[in-house]
Amino acid sequence: MMAADESGKPSSRKLINFVLNLWDVLRRPSSVIALGTLTLGGFFAGVIFWGAFNTALELTNTEKFCVSCHEMRDNVYAELKSTIHFSNRSGVRASCPDCHVPHDWTDKIARKMQASKEVWGHIFGQINTREKFLDRRLELAEHEWARLKANDSLECRNCHSAESMDITRQSPRAAVAHQRFLFSGEKSCIDCHKGIAHRLPDMSGVPGWQ
Repeated sequence: MMAADESGKPSSRKLINFVLNLWDVLRRPSSVIALGTLTLGGFFAGVIFWGAFNTALELTNTEKFCVSCHEMRDNVYAELKSTIHFSNRSGVRASCPDCHVPHDWTDKIARKMQASKEVWGHIFGQINTREKFLDRRLELAEHEWARLKANDSLECRNCHSAESMDITRQSPRAAVAHQRFLFSGEKSCIDCHKGIAHRLPDMSGVPGWQ
């Protein structure tokens, strides 16, 4: 038992000593459990933690999770369903994470950390109505355009490879644009395809947009 001061509460000195003694016990090698057992136990604990972490990560990386918030379901997801990325003759569909979450693990983690702002916005109802969403639509779009511009439209290129692009099967206008801007590296996908999956906001005042 720890000694108490006049108020009946443990003295601060005794409390500090108790914490230090506890830490000393925790960091000291066990005299009962073998080092190999502790190592093996730590390994399996790490495997379980890593599996649980990645399972939770992938659960948040599904379209079902994305549209569980009505802000997404009733706005951008509703718009996506009318585009070729959702329904087309090939039957290959791009889901929300395909375009908005990097495939590389480290970049994916960084993107998930950025997405914490979206959780904050959902909790405090920043775009919980159609009117609020439309008022902030340009701001939200510009954030995503900037992200794709910075990574050279990586999410687009995960599906659309310039090396395998057959421009002879494209319209003359698209073929010329891809040869001039995409193949040369002068521009990235997002520079020309801002409204490819969602409706554009009011583009008045956006540089380079006519």
